Amino acid sequence: MGKRVILAVTNDLTGDQRVHKVALSLMKQGSEPVLIGRRLRNSRPLSRPYSCIRLRILINKGPLFYAFYNLQLFFYLLFQRADILISNDLDTLPAVFMVSRIRGIRLVYDSHEYFTEVPELVGRPVIKNVWERIEAAIFPKLRVVYTVNISIAEIYRGKYGVEVGVIRNLPPEIRPDPKPGTLPDTMDSKKLLIYQGAVNIGRGLEQIIDAMSFLPEYGLIIAGDGDIRRELRYRVDQSGLNDRIYMPGMVPFENLAWYTRQAVLGISIEQDIGLNYHFALPNKLFDYMQAGLPVLASDLPEIRRVVEEVDFGRIINHFEPSYLASIIREMLVDERQLATWRSNATRSFPKYTWESQEPTLNRLIFQDFINFSKSK
Repeated sequence: MGKRVILAVTNDLTGDQRVHKVALSLMKQGSEPVLIGRRLRNSRPLSRPYSCIRLRILINKGPLFYAFYNLQLFFYLLFQRADILISNDLDTLPAVFMVSRIRGIRLVYDSHEYFTEVPELVGRPVIKNVWERIEAAIFPKLRVVYTVNISIAEIYRGKYGVEVGVIRNLPPEIRPDPKPGTLPDTMDSKKLLIYQGAVNIGRGLEQIIDAMSFLPEYGLIIAGDGDIRRELRYRVDQSGLNDRIYMPGMVPFENLAWYTRQAVLGISIEQDIGLNYHFALPNKLFDYMQAGLPVLASDLPEIRRVVEEVDFGRIINHFEPSYLASIIREMLVDERQLATWRSNATRSFPKYTWESQEPTLNRLIFQDFINFSKSK
């Protein structure tokens, strides 16, 4: 009988491609994955081949949310049958760690980012210190840890003396045809740029919105949700760009590839604010690559490494809106260069697939499981 594996996140599961891919990989091994997230007022129905549980939390933002979520998650997990618990990011780790210790269940920690250095914490030293203390108390006790790139893995190894694996957040080699989305009629005649991912500070979204004032022949899709979506919506309104900037909010990943395929250029211009962004390797890069899209990307170590390995776009370290506009126009008028970038992306993508990560993933999650069980 396959092992029952519970994966915990703090999002509502709609757009979390990484936990979805892990769940599908677990199913290939004959395991039974169960995903636990939270229910929001605007959460969309889910249709997945595995179980999804959404917890209702009375408070949905701020420090109290994380406290209440972990408390509710703790009591929920305490009475659930599970062979393995997977904590996704530090904001689920306290509850999952305590349950794993109390019940003697194998714990796997998937760190999607360098959590204590996210921009939302960099300017808030008191809250940052709380998370750092939580991490320092638990991390050295973890036995199975993996993260999204080499840079973050090396940081954790140096800080805590724990071996950390690397599972890149890559797209599956073959995706089903995406469900069609919708675009405003006003964008029908425009060449489209796309940003997909979290709509948070430090993503260069303010700058790319302002750059659209210099690019009347182009449209922009911002596919995602986050802390600054309302402020960005207001910025678009004030700039009079509603007819050329479309913000559909959180797009289910079953639909997302449709929007990606409508674009001629992918945007990934994260700012160098905090070590989490400095060492970021956004999965959108690989989604763009799979779609054969050239990219405009930040000069950050992990991003540069991939863009230069594949040679499918431009790296920049200056984000003034008029400069962004000039670079975008320069990239998109050179048809010969565009053809080369598209060809490079399409040709290289088979080396950057989720399937290439699965052997390591399976080894980390299931390695020595029998010995672990006997030692409890």
